[in-house]
Amino acid sequence: MRAVPKILSAELDGITAECIEVEADINSGLHSFSIVGLADKAVSEAKERVNSALKNSGIRPPTKENRRITINLAPADIKKAGSRFDLPIALAYLLASEQIKTFDTKDKIFVGELSLDGSLRPISGCLNIAKLAKKMGVQYLFVPHENRNEATMIDGITVFGIRSLHDLICHLEKTNLLIPEEKNDIVPIRPPTSVSLSEVKGQESAKRALTIAAAGGHNILMSGPPGTGKTMLAQALASILPYPSLDEMIEITEIYSAAGLTAHDQVIQWRPFRSPHHTASLVSIIGGGTIPKPGEVSLAHRGVLFLDEMPEFHQDTLEGLRQPLENGYIHIARAKKALVFPARFMLVAAMNPCPCGYFGDTAKECKCTAHEILRYQRKISGPLLDRIDLQLEVPRIPIEELRKKEGNKQEEERIRKSVSDARETQKKRATQAHLSLHTNSEFSSKQVDELFLLDPSAETFLKNIVEHSFISPRGYYRILKVARTIADIEASSQIKKEHLAEAFQYRIKEG
Repeated sequence: MRAVPKILSAELDGITAECIEVEADINSGLHSFSIVGLADKAVSEAKERVNSALKNSGIRPPTKENRRITINLAPADIKKAGSRFDLPIALAYLLASEQIKTFDTKDKIFVGELSLDGSLRPISGCLNIAKLAKKMGVQYLFVPHENRNEATMIDGITVFGIRSLHDLICHLEKTNLLIPEEKNDIVPIRPPTSVSLSEVKGQESAKRALTIAAAGGHNILMSGPPGTGKTMLAQALASILPYPSLDEMIEITEIYSAAGLTAHDQVIQWRPFRSPHHTASLVSIIGGGTIPKPGEVSLAHRGVLFLDEMPEFHQDTLEGLRQPLENGYIHIARAKKALVFPARFMLVAAMNPCPCGYFGDTAKECKCTAHEILRYQRKISGPLLDRIDLQLEVPRIPIEELRKKEGNKQEEERIRKSVSDARETQKKRATQAHLSLHTNSEFSSKQVDELFLLDPSAETFLKNIVEHSFISPRGYYRILKVARTIADIEASSQIKKEHLAEAFQYRIKEG
């Protein structure tokens, strides 16, 4: 039985990479070049790119072979999409036609799109493929040069950044060895376009709510007249969030890389802030599509999803947020397959109190009818509202506050430090309980009962507010989580009465 060369490559299934074997076989007969294995149009066009790249690299191309060439992408039942198979297809053909020396293919994964001149173009999903290589125990990963920083984020594998097909062939034949890429130190930064909290004038109660939300990873809804600073407050939230850890940066970059949203050689070093327009479709928010891609809820993973003018979003889109808000992931089920995308984000929403925006405003009269106001506010359903931990009013700012020249930078630094310290406390609490959680909002109800300690006065107060208010069981646990976050900000080991009182006031709106 004749040996058939097999080159290891990878395909993306959602954000998870799967190993693909690229096989090549050459038989006698009239010239043909076929690619089989459930390949899409972009993969089928690889034969033209491979042919030109080989010819312009000084190698005999498939068109000069008066034989039948068959490329198989296995397993055949996985749909292959994109151009990342160009490089392994070219190598498989070169081995089958005996134009390069045989090399060990079992410990190497190859991915990359070929230009017509033989150079390599960057691809999406390199970080995901690097994780696959480590999982499989494959030692060497060959990627386009512009994807090298992304791939080197994963420890335990040797990454080679390839500039051209010619350079790779010289390396494999050991005539001119490539130097492995070194891992760069990745320093987390603030979001490039974030607004500083010190730029927000007035709104001290809203700033306090943002501090609690940032410290515990809680969802927040701001309601108020137009122009009171709701959007600016939401944008300023990113400036007080703690820097992401290396593991979080890997999680975020993995999602963005799979979605093809990372610039060349880019690592996402900040917590994302996503602000989709209210006309966005359900698929763009939740994820999915013909070739399933992460939606906005996943692109906001470990960061902020900001919904401005929340009632204007489509009803099915808003209701689609229920699962990720509760579980931290989104399960997309389709007829052909089901995928799970991570979606652990903070929901920050803003809305007007009525269609005209001035219901309850002290300076301008509302012209909406009671029916219009009720209908507008009911666009946000009870179950969705129940999943929002902090609900507050953002009133009009007095002119005296607007006339202030500068914000308080020292106060912003103090808030940022208190948020960072509170998150460290939460992480230690989770670690001591052998849990891989980051914030209070991620604790389950069982874990809340076991780990969140209340002092005697808080126990009595909690019993009273539950008995005399319409708080759901979910709301009860969310109040405890917010109270625990307030206690962490105050560096208190137990939840006290005043912590519960402050947490409860943020949920009065739901009644």
